[in-house]
Amino acid sequence: MFQELEKYKSSNYFTFTKDESLEEKCNAPEGASGVYLVYSVENSTKELVMVGSSGTIQNNGDLKTKNGGLYDKIVNGQQFVKSARKYTWPTQMEKENIDALEVVWYETFNTESKGIPTSVEGYVLQEFFAENNRLPRWNVAF
Repeated sequence: MFQELEKYKSSNYFTFTKDESLEEKCNAPEGASGVYLVYSVENSTKELVMVGSSGTIQNNGDLKTKNGGLYDKIVNGQQFVKSARKYTWPTQMEKENIDALEVVWYETFNTESKGIPTSVEGYVLQEFFAENNRLPRWNVAF
């Protein structure tokens, strides 16, 4: 569905259940910038529930990353009740009866690629919106 993402060679994924530690399961690189897609896995059905990004480009072209990069944004980014995802995702999974989450991440800005993370995030959300006439259910706004 998101062909634009295929050009980013630094990519991987992990699965996470509510009984596991998100800190231990997350394999996204610290210090890296890019986007991540979160899919709910229920039985054999996958649904995109969230798209996020980490890293901003300054007007001089420099990349600004928060400490921990993609890893920290996935694990400690705030969501739902203004608390870190490592705490809120298991609770939300329980509420929604989600078996597992599959998190796919792409490093979009490095020496080989210059995809501005928020721009790539916007592309993915636009494609999803064009097909579904809404944002993924865990994305509040864009």
